[in-house]
Amino acid sequence: MAPNDQRQVIAVADSAALAKAAAERVMARIAANRDRVAICLTGGSSPKLLYELLATDAYRDRIPWDRVHWFMGDERFGPADNPLNNMNVARRIFLDRYAPAANIHPIPTAADPDEAARRYQAELHSFYGANELDSTRPLFDVVLMGVGPDGHIASLFPGYPAIEETKHWVVGVPQAHVAPFVPRVTLTLPALGSCDEMLFELSGSEKRAILTRVFAGEDLPANRAHSAGEMIWLVDHAALPENFRER
Repeated sequence: MAPNDQRQVIAVADSAALAKAAAERVMARIAANRDRVAICLTGGSSPKLLYELLATDAYRDRIPWDRVHWFMGDERFGPADNPLNNMNVARRIFLDRYAPAANIHPIPTAADPDEAARRYQAELHSFYGANELDSTRPLFDVVLMGVGPDGHIASLFPGYPAIEETKHWVVGVPQAHVAPFVPRVTLTLPALGSCDEMLFELSGSEKRAILTRVFAGEDLPANRAHSAGEMIWLVDHAALPENFRER
């Protein structure tokens, strides 16, 4: 697989600079849309600093909370208050303090993964106002992304059937490829790619090995992602492969 030509890599000094750059990009997307805004959040460790920053005075007061809606790109099964629950992390850090409850859209985890996927897809259909994606009208303003150690994005793992799904917006994943080995629900590539901006955040030396593989064009889920709009990769110096040259 050739490297993703759509990708724009922006190198920053460290994790704090990465969170600030991500926050500014999110704020710019919110400001660009005077109507209803949809932001798709991500799990893992990468976005926590961003979430904390959005809760500070410098950003919180600039967010029109009444018209911004918050979704999740994938979810791990377990109680909603489980520390491993991705939306629970975002709610605890900033959403429950500032966002109207009706604007927070968690993936249900009380049903089995396939039923949960059907329910979340129905919610996305209702929000979008259609059952088919229109390339001229993205579902999300921003989709936040990370990359796992095996190159997975959301819960789209290498070699799993979900990565090939093109019809459904949301699917169940019976078991994860990496820890925690619990069932998941994930948005598919078409749904994730229906956005004005796909924003990756990668920080720390532990990400350097997988980024080396991604930037070399290896056939990994991270290289299968495409955006209807921009695709921005924010990478701090610790994660940046040594032989990478910023384009």
